[in-house]
Amino acid sequence: MRPAHPTRRSFRVAVERLGAAGGYLWSGWGSVASICLFLAAWDVAAGHLGELILPRPQDALVRLQGLLTEGQAWPEIAITARRALAGFALSVGIGSLLGLLAGLSVTASMTARPLVTLLVGMPPIAWLILALLWFGAGDGTPVFTVFIACFPIIFVGAMQGTRTLDGQLRELARMFRLPPWMRLTDVILPHVVSYLFPAWISALGMSWKIVVMAELLSTEDGIGAALAVSRSHLDTAASMAWIVALVSSLLAIEYLLLEPLKRHVESWREFASSRS
Repeated sequence: MRPAHPTRRSFRVAVERLGAAGGYLWSGWGSVASICLFLAAWDVAAGHLGELILPRPQDALVRLQGLLTEGQAWPEIAITARRALAGFALSVGIGSLLGLLAGLSVTASMTARPLVTLLVGMPPIAWLILALLWFGAGDGTPVFTVFIACFPIIFVGAMQGTRTLDGQLRELARMFRLPPWMRLTDVILPHVVSYLFPAWISALGMSWKIVVMAELLSTEDGIGAALAVSRSHLDTAASMAWIVALVSSLLAIEYLLLEPLKRHVESWREFASSRS
């Protein structure tokens, strides 16, 4: 069969990328619609429960705007984001690398399985107590707690992605004597990323929840500490404002950073598959 003309192939790739961009924009509208539905349900629930138990969304947003205007919110958000991203980055780097290595060996996979089960079964609050004893009240406690809680999720995703790689593709790469770097980029990674990205996104969401819990109990700054102060003052509107700030920062990172990166990698993966 004659290979496709370079111009036609470039046109096809451009059309596929345009379709992917359109799909990304459409998914964005779907996300906005789901957020609007959530806010509507929140408003209905607040009308039945009362402001002391659950303030209305507009009250929480007004309070958050005031915190941002006064300059109180930005430093706390930055501190929480720094701690969460530091623990998340450590878990992504170490968990992905060790998971890939474990997936290449049946013995390593069997040996790692009970350890991963132990890490998954250990509640984050237990790790937080241990981290307080080891690192004290500071950045080390929330960063370590995020890392150790997210590590098994990413490790399992990387290991499963490597273990489920088609053996015929490995054998084919070996027969054609592909260089190690080409074998990694064209054979292993296009398959493993389909397992890694869901694990990364799950770990990212967990990192934000865990870092706030750790700050609530171990630090004097960050969103978790601000939540503790608002709880002690029975200021429900301020508590909801800090929660909105936390969720908004998480959504911004996921949809502005991870989601475009995911679509770029998936398009690269499809291009690599069509080329092979």
